[in-house]
Amino acid sequence: MRDAFANELLDLAKADPRVVLLSGDIGNRMFDKFKAACPGRFYNCGVAEANMTSVAAGMALSGLRPVTYTITAFNTLRCLEQIRLDVCYQNLPVVLVGVGGGLSYASLNATHHALEDIACLRMLPKMTVICPCDAWETRAAMRAALALGAPVYVRLGKKGEPTVHDRVPDFTIGKGMVLREGRDVCFIGTGTMLPTVLAAADRLGRDGMVAGVVNMHTVKPLDVALCAEVFARYPLVVSVEEHSAAGGLGGSIAEWRAGLSTPGLAPLLRIGTADDFMYVAGEQEYAREYFGLTEEHIAAQVAQALRA
Repeated sequence: MRDAFANELLDLAKADPRVVLLSGDIGNRMFDKFKAACPGRFYNCGVAEANMTSVAAGMALSGLRPVTYTITAFNTLRCLEQIRLDVCYQNLPVVLVGVGGGLSYASLNATHHALEDIACLRMLPKMTVICPCDAWETRAAMRAALALGAPVYVRLGKKGEPTVHDRVPDFTIGKGMVLREGRDVCFIGTGTMLPTVLAAADRLGRDGMVAGVVNMHTVKPLDVALCAEVFARYPLVVSVEEHSAAGGLGGSIAEWRAGLSTPGLAPLLRIGTADDFMYVAGEQEYAREYFGLTEEHIAAQVAQALRA
C-alpha cells in the first residue's frame, strides 16, 4: 500500500504544483522519484511530528496542498493537539497519511501499535477518516482526499497486503461498497481487514451460511443510508476492524444505531481488538491471532452468534 501511495502521490503532484509532501523521517528512498520530479516539494521534518503538522497547516494557509506521511501511531496520537487546532479548527486542506495502521508494526510493540487512531480522529470536527483496503483503493482514496479540500486522515497498511480490487475502483468519500450479497449475516469491514473478512465469509459459506460483505472504506462520514439497508435486511450485522472494538468503525455504527427507534433492526456484533495493551511482541499475523482477528476466529464468533 505504501508503494501505491507513493506512486499515486507522484502522479497527483505532477498534475498539481501545489501538492507538497512532508515526511516524519521515513520513506526517503521511497520518495526518490517524487523528489526528482518535484524538486523543492519534499520536506523531511525529522522525528518531530507535531511540528510537521503545524508546518503543513501553515503551508495550507499559504495556498499549498500538503500531505504529511509517517508511521500511523506517530502521525495521529503524537500530534493530536496540532491536528485538532492547527488543521481541523481552521478547516485546512491537509491530508494526513498514516502508514502501518493497526498491528502492521506489531513486532515493534505498543509504541508502534495504532489501535485508537480512528476513534480519536473521527471525534475531531471537520475531519474525514478513510481506511483503504488495498493498493488499488489507496490510489482512489488519495485522489478523493486531495480533491476534497478539507482535513482528511488516510490510514494505510504497510506492504504486501492482499488485493481486494483488480483495478482502481469507483470511489466516493462517504459511500460504502457492497462486495458480496448475502442472506444470513452481513460483514461491514474497513481497511486491511477486508481480505480476512472475505475469507471468513467463505469459511461460513462452507458451512451453509451465506454472508454479505460491505467495504466501509470511509469511517467518517459513515454511509448511514447503506447501514440502514443492511440492518433492515440481515438478521445479524458484524463490524470488523484492526482497531479497538470501541470507538472505531464498530463504535461509529453503534452510535448511529443507538439513535434509531426503528423496530426490527438486526443486532450488531463488533469485532476488533480488546480494551487492553498487547504486552508481547510478534509479527502482524501473530498479533491478529492474539486478538482473534483471523478468519477462523471471526467465523467462529459469527457462527456462535447466529446459533444464539
